[in-house]
Amino acid sequence: MLRHSLGQAMAFAFMLLSFAAPAAAADYDAPEPSNALRLELLGRHTAPEIEGAAEIASYDPATKRLFVVNSNQVTVDVLDIADPKNPNKIAALNLKKFGGVANSVAVHGGVVAVAVEAFDKQDPGAVHIFKTDGEFDAPLASVPVGSLPDMVTFTPDGKYIVVACEGEPDDQYATDPEGSVWVIDMQQGPTKATGRMAGFQGFNLSKDELQKAGVRIFGPHSTVAQDLEPEYIAVTPDSARAYVALQENNAVAIVNIAKAEVEEILPLGFKDFSKPGNSLDPSNKDGGIHFGTYDNLYGMYQPDSIALATIGDTLYLVTANEGDSRDYDGWSEEERVAKVQLDPEAFPNAAELQKNEALGRLKITKTLGDTDGDGDFDELYSFGARSFAIWKVKDHKITLVYDSGDQIERITAAMLPDYFNSTDDENNTFDDRSDDKGPEPEALAVGEVGGRSYAFIGLERIGGVMVYDITNPESPVFVTYRNDRDFSGVVPEGTAGDLAPECIDFIPADQSPNGKDIIAVANEVSGTTTLYEIVQ
Repeated sequence: MLRHSLGQAMAFAFMLLSFAAPAAAADYDAPEPSNALRLELLGRHTAPEIEGAAEIASYDPATKRLFVVNSNQVTVDVLDIADPKNPNKIAALNLKKFGGVANSVAVHGGVVAVAVEAFDKQDPGAVHIFKTDGEFDAPLASVPVGSLPDMVTFTPDGKYIVVACEGEPDDQYATDPEGSVWVIDMQQGPTKATGRMAGFQGFNLSKDELQKAGVRIFGPHSTVAQDLEPEYIAVTPDSARAYVALQENNAVAIVNIAKAEVEEILPLGFKDFSKPGNSLDPSNKDGGIHFGTYDNLYGMYQPDSIALATIGDTLYLVTANEGDSRDYDGWSEEERVAKVQLDPEAFPNAAELQKNEALGRLKITKTLGDTDGDGDFDELYSFGARSFAIWKVKDHKITLVYDSGDQIERITAAMLPDYFNSTDDENNTFDDRSDDKGPEPEALAVGEVGGRSYAFIGLERIGGVMVYDITNPESPVFVTYRNDRDFSGVVPEGTAGDLAPECIDFIPADQSPNGKDIIAVANEVSGTTTLYEIVQ
C-alpha cells in the first residue's frame, strides 16, 4: 500500500530548497548539476517491518510486478506497480522453510529466481525458482549452490542464472567456506534446472602470483578459493561471460558462463588520495567538513554493485566503489591511523597526521602498507574509493578510464551541508561516516534515456541517488541528485523517509507500466521501495 507522511513531504520540500542554493556548489568546489533530466517521485511502498524489508528489487514487464527481497521476513514481496503512483503488495514468496535469509532476486521471461542462504550461512545455500504469475507457495525447482548466495542474475538470453556465492567465514574465523560462482542451466525449462560450480580451486597454487599482481588474498590460513568472496555480477550483452566483483579482494573475476569456468582474476588497483581531485574528509572528529589530499594514502576500490554498458562500439564496466572490510570477532583487518606506527621517512609529519582532526580517525587495513617489512607503515590503505568508476573492457582485461574522484563527497557537502556523511540508521549524525567510507556508493544501474547513457548511483549512508551522463565514458557529467530522506524524522518509527538505497533497477520505457523510463529503488534501512520517473 502506498503510504505518505508529513515527514516525506518535508523531505521533498527540503531537497528542492537545497538544490535551489546557487552558491552551494562553489562553497565546496562541487560540480554544478547539468539538470539534463530529473527524478520525479511516482510512488512509494513501505513495508511494515521497516529495516531489512526492501533490499533487492527486480521487475517483470509481463505482469507489471516488482519482486522485492524482504530479508526481515525471509520473503520476496510481490508489488503490483501497474499504477506506479500506487504500488500495492499483492503477495509474498515465503522462503522461511528454505533458509535463514533471502539475499537476492532476479526476473526474466516469466521466471523469478531467489537466492537463499542456509540456516547456518557457512553451509551451501540454494536458488529457488518460481513463475512470476503463478502460485508462490512452492517453487518450480530448488537448485543447491555454494555458501552464502549473495547475488543472482539471469543472462540476457535467459538461458542461464548466474549466482555469486560469497562464502564468508563465521564470526570466529574458524570455518571459512570457499567462495564460488554457480551457473544454473535453464535451457530445459525451470523444472529441469541444473547447477554447476565455477570454483576458484584452480587458482590455489597461484596465491603468490595473484598477491603480487594486487589481488587481496589475506584471510588467516585461507586458500585462494576460501579467500575470494564473489559479491555482485554483471553479464555481457552476448550472455557469454560474467564479470564478478570480488569486493573484499579488490578484484574482478571473469567467468565463462557456458563452461562454468573462471578464466581470469583481475586486480583493480588503488586510488591515490594525494592527487588533486581525489581529496576526502577522513575525520569524524574535525568539527566540520574539511577536504584534503594526503601523501601515501590510498583507497581500495572494492566495488559492490557493478554494471556493464555498451557505449558506441565499446563495452565498459561501471563500478560503485563502496568498500568493505573483514571485521570478525575472531580476526579483524581494521585499525585506525592513530593506532599504527608510521614510517618516519614516509610520514615525517606523523604526529600531526595521527591527530583526530587529521588522519587519526580514518580506518585502514592492517594487511597492506608495510612495504619494506620492518613493522611500520610506509603506506596507508583505506576501504573504498568514495566514488564510481568506469573501466574499458577489452580482451579479458579492464582499464580504468574514469573515476569520479571526490565529486560525490563534495556534491553532498554542497547540497546537504548540515547532513554531510551522515549514517543511514540514525539522524543527527553529521560527519559520522567520514572516518569510515564516507557516503558509500553502493547501488548502481545504467540505462539509456533519450539516446544517451546514464549511471544511477545510490549512496548507502547519507542516502539518495546521483545521476551522471556517461555517454562519454572518459568524461561523465553530473546531472542531478535526489534524496528523499527526512533528516528530522525518527528512523525506528518509519518517519525518516528513504534510507540506505541497496539496489536500483532501471526499467526502460518500452517495458515500464506507464511507458516512461523509471527507476525502482529498494531502501534497506527504511524498508521503502520508491519509484521515480526519469523526466527530461
